Amino acid sequence: MLSLEQMEELRAFDVPTVWNALEGFKLRPNTVGFTGPGLFLRTPDKKPMIGYAVTAKISGLTPPTDEQKDMLFAYFEDIYNMNVPAVAVMQDIDARPIGSFWGEVQATTCKALGAAGTLTHGGVRDLNEVGALGFSFFSTDIMVARAESHLIERGGTVHICGMEVAPGDLVFADTHGAITIPAEAAPTLAAACRRVADAELFVLEPCRKAIESGVKPTPAELRKWRGEMAKHK
Repeated sequence: MLSLEQMEELRAFDVPTVWNALEGFKLRPNTVGFTGPGLFLRTPDKKPMIGYAVTAKISGLTPPTDEQKDMLFAYFEDIYNMNVPAVAVMQDIDARPIGSFWGEVQATTCKALGAAGTLTHGGVRDLNEVGALGFSFFSTDIMVARAESHLIERGGTVHICGMEVAPGDLVFADTHGAITIPAEAAPTLAAACRRVADAELFVLEPCRKAIESGVKPTPAELRKWRGEMAKHK
């Protein structure tokens, strides 16, 4: 697992930059490992959220059984036992989510246990209170009511807007969406991000000068600059 210092180093970059850097590791197809449309940041975060996934599935249609009520405390224990920041990753299995598991009480509880935020295919509420708390809310929906929201499963693989997340996966998210970071890439990913950002300057800097001067770059110049960018990534 990454140290807190390594996590903070990655938080200097946004999700697109991290994804671009991961592309260079060639650890997986470029069509997996990230969320598709529908996931939104609901809190006023200034930096990306990063942490290791603690997973669960939830439902809000029927009242929880006694066993399901107890499962919540087992889930809290899962977060408590993480030695680095956790991300509560939850998939609402209802065909149409009806209630929000997440509100001020759950967010405050999980932050006290060491979670940085939640990534949920489902609802959140109490946005003002949670925003002030500094707990990150990423969700597909905003809900008024809690309904009968409760855990029905913990510790398995879940899906968030097309992204598969297993327990212990390193999750990185900002206003663009979320990605998972393969363990093989994580220790050197910040350096790769810096390399990618520097390489893009071969295109960005001359194009910015062209915008300021009003002189269009030629296609030949663009080909040259992009070639330099590709060479230095």
